Amino acid sequence: MREISTDTIVDAVRKITIEASYDLGNDVIDAIKRAKEVKASPVAVGILDQVLANADIALNEKSPMCQDTGLAVLFVDIGQEVRVTGGDLTEALNEGIRRGYKDGYLRKSALSDPIERKNTGDNTPAIIHYDIVPGDKINITMAPKGGGSENMSEVKMMKPSDGIEGVRNFVIDRVRRSGGNPCPPVIVGVGIGGTFEKCAWLAKKSLLRPVGDRNPNKFYADLELELLAKINKLGIGPQGLGGTTTALDVHIETYACHIASLPVAVNMQCHAARHKHVEL
Repeated sequence: MREISTDTIVDAVRKITIEASYDLGNDVIDAIKRAKEVKASPVAVGILDQVLANADIALNEKSPMCQDTGLAVLFVDIGQEVRVTGGDLTEALNEGIRRGYKDGYLRKSALSDPIERKNTGDNTPAIIHYDIVPGDKINITMAPKGGGSENMSEVKMMKPSDGIEGVRNFVIDRVRRSGGNPCPPVIVGVGIGGTFEKCAWLAKKSLLRPVGDRNPNKFYADLELELLAKINKLGIGPQGLGGTTTALDVHIETYACHIASLPVAVNMQCHAARHKHVEL
């Protein structure tokens, strides 16, 4: 049984929390550069150039790429041969978030109650998704999620008879209704199957995939490309000002479901597709 201390976890989470705020990632940057070459209008090219310049400034100055530094979302894969020592794992993860948002001078956006609207002042508690996996390591991915894109997300409990055409229509219509609100060009995460909550989790986790990384199932890989092409024909464009690049990619994840159900979730991600990973 391998032991990992909570001190190690706190330090690691603090580090990736700060890094996620300013390092966009080459997969997104390369996708934006490619978007400039696809019959983009002068306005769209200008906006994409500004997005790239902003990402470059953020990386060089280690300054947040967006004023909305997000609600902290953590995906934590825990090896079944790992024992955490020195305290509570959830508290260690939250302490890493606290220190990261404080030391990185990141905006605190977490409220202690959704109705009373009182800010906790340290961006905790984080949203933490645990998964027990084989091995003796802990893998943590920090994915801060901004409110603008999250607010444009949706779950729909469809009828099995709606079928694949119903899924297509729902995803495309969700993007159409979102317009410029989620700060396009977006990445569209789609979860199909499971239950009400599982499909939303699938949609969010799909956003961790690098841009251009296709679903291993050819049917869904083809569907990702089909949806991407149709979404980019909507004409919403960068920042909603028109153009052929409304989305950089579409990612689909699936799971088994009940015979009477067809749950589908769409999780919208703005062009600031921030996430950082650490393996302990």
